[in-house]
This record gives sequence, C-alpha cells and structure tokens, in this order.
Amino acid sequence: MQGGYFSYALLAALATALLYAAYTDVKRREIDNWLNAAIALCAPVWWYSAGYGWADVGFQFGLAVLTFIVTCFLFAMRQMGGGDVKLLTALAFWFSPAAFIQLIVMMGVIGGGASVAMAFFNMRRVPGEVVRDVLAGVTAIAWVWCACLFVYAMATRQPLVDADTLNALGTFLPQPWTIALAILAVLALFAFGFRHMLRRQKSRLPIPYGVAISLAGLWVLSEQAYSAALLS
Repeated sequence: MQGGYFSYALLAALATALLYAAYTDVKRREIDNWLNAAIALCAPVWWYSAGYGWADVGFQFGLAVLTFIVTCFLFAMRQMGGGDVKLLTALAFWFSPAAFIQLIVMMGVIGGGASVAMAFFNMRRVPGEVVRDVLAGVTAIAWVWCACLFVYAMATRQPLVDADTLNALGTFLPQPWTIALAILAVLALFAFGFRHMLRRQKSRLPIPYGVAISLAGLWVLSEQAYSAALLS
C-alpha cells in the first residue's frame, strides 16, 4: 500500500463505521444515511492511498452501480432494507471484485444462519405439534451449525473435510444409490421443517442483513490488513 500508516488508519476508520452500523441495526433496525454517505465519500481517499489508477476507479464505480441495481431489486422484493442497500453499495467502492464476492458470500451465510435461528424463536407454538416443532428445531440447529462450519472454513481457508478423511469414509460408505436416497430423505425432512417454521411465524421477521454485512466486511478488512502486513 502506498499510503502506509495512513492506509491502515483508513481501514481502521471503515472498521469502526461497520461496528457502528451493526450496533444501530441491532438497536433500532436502521443504518444511518450519514454513515453510509461518509463511507462512500471517503472511498476516493482510499483509492489515492492505495494507488488506484483511473481504470481501477472506473471498475469500482461499475461494481457499485451493479451492486445498487441488484440490491434495489431485492429491496423491491422486500428481501433487503433500504439501509442495507446503501451500506452494501458504499462498501462496493472500497473492495476489489474478488474481495467483494467474498463479502457477499460471507454475508449470505451469516444472514441466512441468523435468519433461520430467529425464525425458530419467532414460531407460534400450537398444541399437538410437538413433533413438528422438534423437527423444525433440529432443522434450525443443523442449518446454523453448517453456516458456522462454512464461516470457519472460509476464515481459516481450510477444507471442511480433508482428503485423508474423505478417503477413509469412502471405504465405509454404502452403494451410491443408497447415499442418494439418504440425502433425499434428509432434504425432505429439512424442507418440512422449514415449511413448518414459515407457517408458524408470529410476525414478519426482519432479516438482519445490516449485521451480516458489517461482520462480513470486518472479516474481509482483517484479511486485507493481514495481507498488507505480510507484504510490508
């Protein structure tokens, strides 16, 4: 990085802004417009510090426009809040396409896991549906557990299952058609559990994308800072 310590200061400021965005999203389900505007308006300072050329700047603008169009569509479908749209668009000015894709994937995993957990606790309990409630609970636990494993694998850059373990499992696994039937059965149970959760929601559940975006952004920022430290 050409800016040296100034670049680190900018990344620290962005990390602080993301922490504040997560705080306001949890506290009042909002992300302030002034905060999103400040993140976007400080991006040119970051470009200068990081030594971006005109082609790089144009690429960042293109990424931000594409992000805004896609997130506006999600907003129209009521899958994302207005503050989330602005925050994600503002962050598109800061991250390279590869890093931004990592942010999107991490955001989806964190947001999906949190949404399923919240949906389970938001269920209306109906007498005589204990078995269905238990199945919904198992589905939620399994989904959140898989999301945590995926986040861990991405953060540590390690495979969920190493090659030696896969080879060892291969000697004990039954015929492929039995494995396919078992997978279909598990997917059917998961689908039933999700359906039951959705049908028994007490109220409309807001998806915590603001927190997911902030946590994903902090993770990508930490990777960038660590890589820059190794290079220096």
